[in-house]
Amino acid sequence: MFLAKGYDATSIRAVALKADVDPALVHHYFDDKADLFAESIRAPIRPDRIVKLAMEGPREQLGANLIRLVLAALENQAARDTLIGLIRTALGHDFAASLLRQFLVREVFHRIATELATGQSLDDGELRATLSASQIVGVVMVRYGVRADPLASASVEEVAARIGPVIQWHLIGYPHTAFSPQTEAT
Repeated sequence: MFLAKGYDATSIRAVALKADVDPALVHHYFDDKADLFAESIRAPIRPDRIVKLAMEGPREQLGANLIRLVLAALENQAARDTLIGLIRTALGHDFAASLLRQFLVREVFHRIATELATGQSLDDGELRATLSASQIVGVVMVRYGVRADPLASASVEEVAARIGPVIQWHLIGYPHTAFSPQTEAT
């Protein structure tokens, strides 16, 4: 119901009616609508599993592996609809935007960026995480929300091969041969 009607238009009473249960039962498990909404976004993608799987692969393939895992999970229609609905809801509601930000940045990308920066002098993990998140959300919205071809019909492997290096670049930091803020200042 959150996906179909948005956060504001969904009530606990309406959810209970749709589930054919008494509203008191919903209140028994969820303190308020915010709790119900937070629980409803736990699926479709498990960030802990995606991060773990992406980190198990070779470091030089992290970006491609990450986008490949996200897109593979979204090949499931229900997962795709849920995530697109969440993104649309987040665009119109600060509460949902906050949850989506936390999901993408803090729970997924910042963890990866922090782990990769261990032993390196990369101190811009939050920015790198946010840039990575922008790439993945953009791909998801254009591929599955807008359904713009040829991206929408490209194989997961082709998208991973093309977008993966960009995500890799954001997560790992600036390659020595490319532009970097440090070389620009000198």
